[in-house]
Formats: sequence, C-alpha cells, structure tokens
Amino acid sequence: MLYERKYAWSVLLRLYHWAFALSIVALTVTGFYIHFPWTNTMLEGSTTFPVATMRYFHFIAAFVFTGAVIIRFYLLLFGNRQERFWDFMPVNMRNIKNFVDTNLHYAYIREHHEHRLGHNALAGTVYAVTMVAAVFQIMSGFYLLYPESATMQSIGSVFGSQLNARLIHFVLMWYFMFFAMVHIYLCVWNDVVSKEGLISSIFNGYKYMRSK
Repeated sequence: MLYERKYAWSVLLRLYHWAFALSIVALTVTGFYIHFPWTNTMLEGSTTFPVATMRYFHFIAAFVFTGAVIIRFYLLLFGNRQERFWDFMPVNMRNIKNFVDTNLHYAYIREHHEHRLGHNALAGTVYAVTMVAAVFQIMSGFYLLYPESATMQSIGSVFGSQLNARLIHFVLMWYFMFFAMVHIYLCVWNDVVSKEGLISSIFNGYKYMRSK
C-alpha cells in the first residue's frame, strides 16, 4: 500500500490545538485544587497563599483557553478546507453517510470507511459539541470571576445563579476530562489501524493518504 504525504492542518490550527489541550490540563489541575484545597489551610495567609496562587494560574489558563476557542471559531469559517465546519459536519448526505460509516468502523462492525484528509464526520460532530461546551464553560467561568460586572450578570442570567453556574462549570470540567481521554485513545487507535500519521500531523501539519 502506497501513501501520499499531504498538508492537512495549518499552523494556526496546531497552535489552537496545543493551547486548548494544555490549558485544559492546567485548568483541571488548578480547578480540582480550588474545589478542594487539600493542603494545610494554616499555610494560607501565613508565609504562602496556595489557594490564591492556584486561582491565579487558573485565571491565566482560562484566558488561554478562551483565546484558543476564539481561534477555532475563526478557523471554522476562514480556515483551510479541512478546518471549515461544512467539510465535516453532518449537514449533507456525504457527511451523514460518513458519520454512520465511521461509527460502524469504530464499533468493528465495518472494516473500511472513507479516509479523509480532514476530520471524519463523527469527530467533527464531537468537536462541535465540545466547542459549545467550551462556550458555556467560558461564560460560567467569567461569571464566577466577575460577579459584580453588569455584563457578566447579564450573561450569568443564563445559569440562574452563581451556585448553578459553579455546578455547571464543575460538571463541564468532567466532560473535558472524558473528551480528552477518548480523544487520545482514538488518535492512537487511528494511527495503529489507518497508518495515516494522525498524531504526527498535529505537530507538522501533514497526513499520509492512501494513493488511489
């Protein structure tokens, strides 16, 4: 089987990917600590401020996360062909068929499916859901950070109260953790089964497609 090396992901998408991924790791670690500061509370306000420090890093990571999401929405409209939403969202018969076939392929019911230079329709759909979750995570996070802001109070009305916003923020964190684990597993699985260089493509931008 012969493969052709083809350019798939732009530099901007790869920067988005790593900013998004690393900020999720940082937000999860610091978020767990903020939720349950397990160190001795006697430290707080004496010689160190562990909770304040964790909150500071959490806020920095939150701004990186927000910037990454903005970049991805830009690429959904103005990125290269593989990065735009109409290439992978199940909004036409080609993508709907690919969505079904990919599910069957991942379930080991069908051996082959359409190999694409960009995202398959299943991955694209999950990424779209993840972007929606990211928007709500950002809204709830900034509402918790700036409760006195009139703008944030207006946005926060979606959640009803700060308590609800905090709960949604915490639950969505678990979604992103689950998404990351499944995403890594499927990337490794695709690299082993399809041999398209999916993992390396997020570093160098190139994938390997089967020659016709």
